[in-house]
Amino acid sequence: MGQTVRWGILATGGIAERFTTDLTTLDGAEVVAVASRTEASARKFADRFGIPRAYGSWDGLFADDDVDVVYVATPHHAHREAAGLALRAGKAVLCEKALTLNAREAEELVALARDRGLFLMEAMWTYCSPLVRRLAELVRDGAIGEVRCVQADFGIAGPFDPGHRLRDPAVGGGALLDLGVYPVSFAQLLLGEPDTVHAHAMISPEGVDLNTGMLLGWASGASALLSCSLEADTPMTASVTGTLGRIDVPRGFFAPERFTLHRHDHEPEEFVTTDAPHSLRHEAAEVMRCLRAGLTESPLVPLDGSLAVMRTLDAVRKRVGVRYPQETGLTPA
Repeated sequence: MGQTVRWGILATGGIAERFTTDLTTLDGAEVVAVASRTEASARKFADRFGIPRAYGSWDGLFADDDVDVVYVATPHHAHREAAGLALRAGKAVLCEKALTLNAREAEELVALARDRGLFLMEAMWTYCSPLVRRLAELVRDGAIGEVRCVQADFGIAGPFDPGHRLRDPAVGGGALLDLGVYPVSFAQLLLGEPDTVHAHAMISPEGVDLNTGMLLGWASGASALLSCSLEADTPMTASVTGTLGRIDVPRGFFAPERFTLHRHDHEPEEFVTTDAPHSLRHEAAEVMRCLRAGLTESPLVPLDGSLAVMRTLDAVRKRVGVRYPQETGLTPA
């Protein structure tokens, strides 16, 4: 892989626009192609960002020899198909979160990438955040002792009408995959996969979760109290409490500008970053670093970690009774 990494963008929605905007700020990143279900949408996107090639089908992007890595920005229900086709075409893949609809689909993608020796990473930008990496390092180094409790929430007020994608089970709607993946991933970054999962949710008439609370437990005695909502503007904060102290992360914990370390018998210590905390450029930079180093997985966003998060999300859905139409015959873990 040369110094320049050539990107193809799959889908043209809001997250694709945001990612491409941030990608253009990175040295050595070149967006060479974009694809959508319609040529008009792809051309409009290409014209906005000065992208040389626009495809009205996925196949055109996957067949483009100039594309090194594909960023998959489709809705959840299309992640497995899109990422799978890209991998089969020999492309590296950065796939939006949640990685797939369920753990079984995620396992198929990971197995395909590993079998073909190709790079695959979930676009969990939180794990690539400079401050979240520092927070995790402090926890690993014992700055707050043994972790006993993690609390995190992510809720937006809505309301979303019944026709909105977030209320459509056919596309993986609901609070959990869009928002709940953040607090779950945050807790598992620090504690690993839980041993027990309990959950309660308010279910919409369409059959997706609108407001979900989760209690995760570990054999160590640690627990995580997590929530997500499409009906309430929650604080969107996080805290990690240990036997020797606590770390508090203010609103926007998933891409923080600051956090505060409280240790017994010490003055509070604040950690601050000005390194584009709300940018998606950090995850893109990690992909490019891995590709240049010849890696097929990122140590910051390991595939086994993404699989573990998907298993937890499956367990939550099983507890609250949410099943997507594509999962006929599938029983989540």
